Amino acid sequence: MYDKIILALSLEHGIAAQALETAQCLGGANAEIIAVHVYEPPSGSVSAYLDKELVQQAFEDAKSKLHERVEGTPNVTPVILKGHSSRTITEYAAEIGADAIIVGSHKPGLSDYFLGTTAARIVRHAPCAVIVLR
Repeated sequence: MYDKIILALSLEHGIAAQALETAQCLGGANAEIIAVHVYEPPSGSVSAYLDKELVQQAFEDAKSKLHERVEGTPNVTPVILKGHSSRTITEYAAEIGADAIIVGSHKPGLSDYFLGTTAARIVRHAPCAVIVLR
């Protein structure tokens, strides 16, 4: 059993219910489950053309959506981070001393074999166990 589990959530995909159930099973009643979404701000060249208030509103919307997704689920703390998804999740796992990361994955396409998916990068660089859900 794991004491501190990061549940990496993409707000665009519907795997949250399965992932939450898996986290609760792997952690038991006293586990700390941290639902993490990484908000990737627009790149430098794109952000030059975007209104700062619009970018901030998109961040706040993502934060709200994350809170709604885990609302009412015991022992789950929502955390939103900014940065590159895989790198930010693995760094956060090391920072908080996570025992496991649960991440969803999709069926890889040709480009994923060359670039690597977020899940694959997390598996390669995580400082703890990683459970990948399809």
